[in-house]
Amino acid sequence: MLRFTNLIDGRHVAPAAGRYLDVHEPATGADYGQVPDSDAADVEAAVAAATRAFPAWSATPANERASLLLRLADRIEQQLDRFAAAESRDTGKPVTLARTVDIPRAVSNLRFFAAAATQFASESHGMEDAGFNYTLRQPLGPVACISPWNLPLYLLSWKIAPALAAGNTVVAKPSEITPHTGWLLAEAAVEAGLPPGVLNIVHGAGGDCGANLVAHPGIKAISFTGSTRTGAAIAAVAAPQFKKVSLELGGKNPFIVFADADFDRVVDTAVRAAFSNQGQICLCGSRILVERSIYAKFRDAFVAQARKLRIGDPALPATEYGAIVSQAHFDKVLACIELAKSEGGALLLGGALIRMQGRLEGGWYIAPTVFENLGPACRSNTEEIFGPVVSLMPFDGADEALAIANAVPYGLAASVWTSDLVTAHRIAARIEAGIVWINCWMLRDLRTPFGGMKQSGVGREGGMEAMRFFTEPRNVCVSLA
Repeated sequence: MLRFTNLIDGRHVAPAAGRYLDVHEPATGADYGQVPDSDAADVEAAVAAATRAFPAWSATPANERASLLLRLADRIEQQLDRFAAAESRDTGKPVTLARTVDIPRAVSNLRFFAAAATQFASESHGMEDAGFNYTLRQPLGPVACISPWNLPLYLLSWKIAPALAAGNTVVAKPSEITPHTGWLLAEAAVEAGLPPGVLNIVHGAGGDCGANLVAHPGIKAISFTGSTRTGAAIAAVAAPQFKKVSLELGGKNPFIVFADADFDRVVDTAVRAAFSNQGQICLCGSRILVERSIYAKFRDAFVAQARKLRIGDPALPATEYGAIVSQAHFDKVLACIELAKSEGGALLLGGALIRMQGRLEGGWYIAPTVFENLGPACRSNTEEIFGPVVSLMPFDGADEALAIANAVPYGLAASVWTSDLVTAHRIAARIEAGIVWINCWMLRDLRTPFGGMKQSGVGREGGMEAMRFFTEPRNVCVSLA
């Protein structure tokens, strides 16, 4: 059985109190490791290490910081199969998805922000003959990066990379449910030569380790991805200390299909958007809105294609659909399915657990599930499920599509499908979402800001927005008199 460690001050260390949490393999339901149940003492040690390392790291030339990030990216890429296997085992996602999407994107994050470190520019503003202003963007100090269980390395690297590139030191907390890739990242960081204390990784439960990290007065900023409830709690703790916060939270994303969309392509993408990683992605299209004239045709094609998903052992390359991440989340998703039934939803596909055989007999599998006849205002259509449960709804015209799309407390992402670009641009301008894809889904450009509106969070990740978040602007005014 694996026993994971923390990374503090460049050393792999056990938790101070000697306590551990069990780590489960979703595909089998069995324990396979133990992760530190870190507490205030571990957080204190990590923040102290980050504080000691900050002066030298912030003074390190940008090209040297970039070089170390590139070496870290190389180490991960060289061990791609090892990282992918670890992520698949931790999360229950198909190993092919981890190998072709999640781990390569983590590598891309590190390389992008390594380049950004050398291109991060200040602004200058002339005042005619009176003088001029220039803005220094200076690192904050030790910062906290807290990532969720669904994309454990991808999202952790998306936070760590800009923070380090901007000259901050980092205390990171991966999800205690999926710690394996965070542990491998710690190994890779040491091998890549990151100075001690620059990157510290502490594992543990959110209510103890995470809460102590957020509240620690030595932490200058917090980047968090996770649930809206936890994000609200973090904001409440950070506000009295005037800490910067970036919160990427929940989503209940509309996937809007007009009658003139490329039918075969939109059906393929809708299935992928609904059921990638078993629907456990904040950007999944869980509310599929279809123009009434093609609704029946789309519904039948969507259900037929979803029925063909290859469900099985996440460790096998041919598997397209794996297991739910934990027993607790498995129970939650099943309860949400029962709620949808009680709200009058007509079940078109799935709606129950899948009993697997052999090694997978104890695994947490739920069939891809599709409902129709759920009203836009019902709980099943307004509360985030974060699982393989999709609601199909017809609409008449762009105005009704917008009204349904915006009738939720979330505003993370939307996908709009139409061959009429006038309609597409009008929808994109009026929809309440931080990210709008037109005739695509999950097409990523690291130069663009990423984040949501309403209860989907505050702040932006990605691109220079992330670099700016991890810096404090200081204006310098020079008189020419």
